[in-house]
Amino acid sequence: MRNPILIALAILVSTISFAQKKELRTAEKAIKSKNYAEAKSALNEAEGMMSAMDDKQKSQYHLLVAEALYAQGTANNTDLDKAIESLILVGKNYPSETSALTTAMENELLTKANAMYKANNFAEAGTKFEQLYHVIPSDTTYLYYAAVSAVSGQDYEEALKHYLKLSDLGYSGITTEYYAVNKETGEEEIFDEANRDLFVKTGSYIKPGERVSESKVGEITKNIAFIYVNLGKTDEALKAIKKARAQNPTDVNIILTEANLHYKLENKEEYRALIEKAIELDPNNIDLFYNLGVLASEAGDNEKAKEYYDKVIEMDSTYTNAHTNLAALILGEEEQIIQEMNGLGTSAKDNKRYDELKQARADLYTQAIPYLEAVLKTDPNNLEVSRTLMNIYSAIPDATNLKRMKTKVAELEGKL
Repeated sequence: MRNPILIALAILVSTISFAQKKELRTAEKAIKSKNYAEAKSALNEAEGMMSAMDDKQKSQYHLLVAEALYAQGTANNTDLDKAIESLILVGKNYPSETSALTTAMENELLTKANAMYKANNFAEAGTKFEQLYHVIPSDTTYLYYAAVSAVSGQDYEEALKHYLKLSDLGYSGITTEYYAVNKETGEEEIFDEANRDLFVKTGSYIKPGERVSESKVGEITKNIAFIYVNLGKTDEALKAIKKARAQNPTDVNIILTEANLHYKLENKEEYRALIEKAIELDPNNIDLFYNLGVLASEAGDNEKAKEYYDKVIEMDSTYTNAHTNLAALILGEEEQIIQEMNGLGTSAKDNKRYDELKQARADLYTQAIPYLEAVLKTDPNNLEVSRTLMNIYSAIPDATNLKRMKTKVAELEGKL
């Protein structure tokens, strides 16, 4: 009584197997004809029979899905992502077909990614580089370029995701670079070894060589810290910075990043110590001395601030911010003088003191003038500085320079 049932089941299995093969053959034929819509339709039918497929048929199905969705490079990003996922599922079956499709995807994506990056379309370039990484997961350089693209496009969340992945993978970016000099341009160019040797043989390139590239571990850790700072994640930023400094203790940029973070957190003492450390490592960095001047001024140590600003001006006489801040520090002392002047009476002693204070104020003006005039040499259209000088020349008094400044202010205000 059981045999007819077994026969019926066998007939059913055979029917399903035949249907699977039919749909897969239909999809394969449609793909060869570039009729990808028909191929997708057939594959949708085949998908419902996946549970009855053997391993080789499943591999064939995934390969055909990848080919149909990829559509010889015309796929949108959604279909391309699905095509890559399906390609990965092919496994070890159909090695030549898988290799051919992988190579086609890599070449097409790399061409598009480079073109988009050069065109400053960083978001799309990053997407293509990330897809490249999924196509060739063994080449983590593509994931690195996805991170670089995201940073260039100021998509810090996306960049952080990639950099953290690279860090987890232990990516160093160290490779052997094969290079040669272009005879026509005189510039060094990077190749793979085979192409380098080929171009050298043609005679168009000379001076071949090879070298090991620098590690990108420090750069990645540093960028993770930078991004955390930009995202306002201070705890994560401090942890990342400590790691970055441990890897690169003499990197001034990392030290400055930590210093700026402490400044934002109002940890002024840590900020000062880090800036001084940076100066030890980079004693010709004018901005570092300027930053220390600002910090000293905010702390009320005007004499120290003046020392730093004078150092900046000594290094670069056109550094207008240092000139401006020095003048502001000098003129800031006027307030105390005016308060004392206003508190004096009419006695002979008070009148004498008033004259002394008046002269002290004039001396302050005289001290500030050179710094303000220096600003105008570099920034001749600075209306605020011009007005300040006009008022100073009026108070000294200095009729010649007052007339000059009145004319300048009127010109800048558009009244002449």
